[in-house]
Amino acid sequence: MRARFGAPLRITAGIAAVGAAGLAYAAGFEARSFRLRRITLPVLPQGMRPLRVLQVSDIHMVSGQHKKRRWLQSLAGLRPDFVVNTGDNLSDPEGVPEVLDALGPLMELPGVYVFGSNDYYGPKLRNPARYLIEKAHGRHGLNGNAPAVGVVHNPWEGLRDAFDAAGWLGLSNTRGSLKIDGYEIAFTGLDDPHIKRDRYERVAGGPETGADLSLAVVHAPYLRTLDAFTADGYPLILAGHTHGGQLCIPFYGALVTNCDLDTDRVKGLSTHRAGGNRSYLHVSAGCGTNRYTPVRFACPPEATLLTLTAGD
Repeated sequence: MRARFGAPLRITAGIAAVGAAGLAYAAGFEARSFRLRRITLPVLPQGMRPLRVLQVSDIHMVSGQHKKRRWLQSLAGLRPDFVVNTGDNLSDPEGVPEVLDALGPLMELPGVYVFGSNDYYGPKLRNPARYLIEKAHGRHGLNGNAPAVGVVHNPWEGLRDAFDAAGWLGLSNTRGSLKIDGYEIAFTGLDDPHIKRDRYERVAGGPETGADLSLAVVHAPYLRTLDAFTADGYPLILAGHTHGGQLCIPFYGALVTNCDLDTDRVKGLSTHRAGGNRSYLHVSAGCGTNRYTPVRFACPPEATLLTLTAGD
């Protein structure tokens, strides 16, 4: 009996040990291994000096995440020209003070923001396999026109009021602009498409006439929003939401994006084409995780410093 079952038991135990080691790495090390991605993009008109843009996204703050708070605070030392926050700051209804503490030094700089679904609603415990099932059936997001049932409502108003008081521009289905070193930088933003709060008809019409640069900002990079921004002629779209796939396969990449964007563009810089136009798209992999799945694998948490330069 021992000879018959000994080998399978050892194999099962070995697989379990490897799985446990991988989970410990994903939760204990990689999810806390914060990185700064640096990208240079030729999107400015000739004659403009380079602009340095810091994008932060998907913080998903949970009380007690001291290392994440210190790392976010340290990013102010980069001295970017302005900050773009692409949403999902919260993963804990009690996390607003800690988000504001983490972003406090950055809020002394010019900035803009949009919210994601996790700013409005607390996360729910879900089977991670549901993301694969939803991908297979083409289902993503929630109905933003229906009342939210059985969810925790986060105190997002406190975030909004603090960001606004610091001078950051809220871009939920609206436009705004910043004066940076004498240049006018215009922004067009949408509320979160993942819960169908986006209303592109309110901001349609393309870049601001007379602005030195117009950028598009949205939390979740759904194709309908990318198509609209690109067809209207925006040179650069900034988004988050995907977590870069969060649990990736080495040498293969992401399995899911949690929206209808293809996995080849789940994070980093790519391009999008619509209406005869081409836009650059930058999707941040974000620096946090849902509080119920605090793991990352082959996809470290990040923020991005984009250096915008004059085009050819």
